[in-house]
Amino acid sequence: MIRFENVSKYFEETQVLQDLNFQIDEGEIVCLIGPSGCGKTTTLRLVNRLIEPSSGKIYIQDKDISNIDPVELRRSIGYVIQQIGLFPHMTIEKNISVVPRLKGWKEKDYCKRVDELLEMVGLDPNVYKKRYPAELSGGQQQRIGVIRALAANPSIILMDEPFSALDPISREQLQDELIKIQMEIRKTILFVTHDMDEALKLADKIGFMHEGKLIQLDTPEAILNRPANDFVRDFIGEKRLKKHLKQ
Repeated sequence: MIRFENVSKYFEETQVLQDLNFQIDEGEIVCLIGPSGCGKTTTLRLVNRLIEPSSGKIYIQDKDISNIDPVELRRSIGYVIQQIGLFPHMTIEKNISVVPRLKGWKEKDYCKRVDELLEMVGLDPNVYKKRYPAELSGGQQQRIGVIRALAANPSIILMDEPFSALDPISREQLQDELIKIQMEIRKTILFVTHDMDEALKLADKIGFMHEGKLIQLDTPEAILNRPANDFVRDFIGEKRLKKHLKQ
């Protein structure tokens, strides 16, 4: 589905990504995790061409994305960020339907889609779709951010620490919501986090990044059983490793 081949990235003289080679299969959630500055978000932003690689190629369904118009590419990929980015002057209905409207959907189709998505995350369309972002709680706004990324039914969704600004209860609720949604619609999701527990809960595979390199990419079970090196072991933490061994 998404394939990185020998991808490196420099910002001026500084190398921030080094020879990334990995694949994300259709319908799986891959979480990239690592310390600040390790290249997680840079990797994510390469997929929708918000930035371009210095070398190497990225493919989506075997198509080299450098040959795809970046605006069309971005409209075909859902994108959720920590800051949510809802348009404050637009109603919730207008916020959710932004991409479908840009893509020329008919009004009856995008209105139906808005209602379906609001119901999917437990928000009554009759109550919420005419409200504005400022009238919603942080957790509700983030729910809108997630379903807005689903509005045009993209096959790929990029999520950059989408829940990290929320309180622990809202965060756990949204993690559960994402798991439930994923069971229903099976999107291909690249998810950036710095939270090990979040990665273990959500991911089909976890990719550990350190100093611009992908150190290990595997299932949570395999990583807990066989950390690639001391960096991965330390990032997981002895407490989690011991808890896993007792299970």
